[in-house]
Order: sequence, then structure tokens, then C-alpha cells
Amino acid sequence: MAIKKVLHYGEPSLREPSKEVHKVSKKIKDLINDLMDTMYAQNGVGLAAPQIGENLRIFVIDVATGNEPLNPIVFINPKIIKKSGAVKSNEGCLSFPETYTDVRRYANVMVKAINENGKPFVLEAKDGSLLARAIQHENDHLDGILFIDHCINRFEAEEVLKKHNLPDLDPDCLIEEKELEDELNKND
Repeated sequence: MAIKKVLHYGEPSLREPSKEVHKVSKKIKDLINDLMDTMYAQNGVGLAAPQIGENLRIFVIDVATGNEPLNPIVFINPKIIKKSGAVKSNEGCLSFPETYTDVRRYANVMVKAINENGKPFVLEAKDGSLLARAIQHENDHLDGILFIDHCINRFEAEEVLKKHNLPDLDPDCLIEEKELEDELNKND
């Protein structure tokens, strides 16, 4: 299909909630192919439709590494139905080129979604795996939430953004995550 331009942090549409998909049409399948092509071209682990300017509730993930065969997973209208545990994760995002910071995530998640053939499925990801973290990261994009909103150290995140000439952190978007913070402090 096509490699699309990935929107960078500061684009207002990255903060907008996405719309539900009502039918897995040819247009939606083409969008999924564009997401895959763009994700692989950028060496990403995941990519959400809003990142290429399509505010629809779709994202793709592929956590295959090294010599493993590609294993893309398509999530349409995903909902995280169960979450537990906590993990500190060093994350980046294709919308924040070369920018990484520590964030709080749930260690275990269960998500229900529809695949590219319109079939519902449930997927569980555990133990702070890359898949568990990627599901949360990409799902957030669908609600206009960005990974830096989960940052552990606001000042560190601000320095990283400044270093890469990205807009300042928006304090109003920072997410209070007392439950995750308490869990992480318990594990230290």
C-alpha cells in the first residue's frame, strides 16, 4: 500500500479522541495496510491510526524481534478489559523521533478488539512484556493520550523534549497514577 507521514508531537489531532469503526470496509483494510507499511518502514513496534492523521480506533502492533517472522496484530475498536500490576518502562514513540523517557504502565492487560477480518478476539499480555506495554501505548493514542502523559519524572521528560526540539510538556495532560506509583514504590 503506502508509507504515510507520521504526525509529530505538537499536531493538535494527536490529542483528539478517535471514532469507532462501524464496518471493516475496503477503506479500513487499506488504512490497516498503510499502518503496517508505515510502522515497518519506521522500525516501529506499533502505530495507531491517529498518528497518520486518521482519527479512527485502529492500531497495529508487531513485537517480533531479530530473526523471528513478522507477526502483526490488528486491533480495531480495542477496549482494555482487565489490568493489573505495575512496571516502569522506557518508551519512545514514532510521533516523538529519537525521544525516550520512563513511564508507568500496567504489567498485565487483557484487551478485546476486532481483527482485520471483522472477527472479535481477546488477547492477554503479561509480566510487563513489550506486547503489554505496546497495547497500552497504542490504545492511549486512540484517546488522545501520549506516552509522555505517563512520565515518571516530569523534569526529565521536559529536558528530553527540549533536547529534540519538541513542544513543551502539557502539565494539564499529565496523568495522576497513584495506584501504579504505589505498586512501583512497593517493588523498589
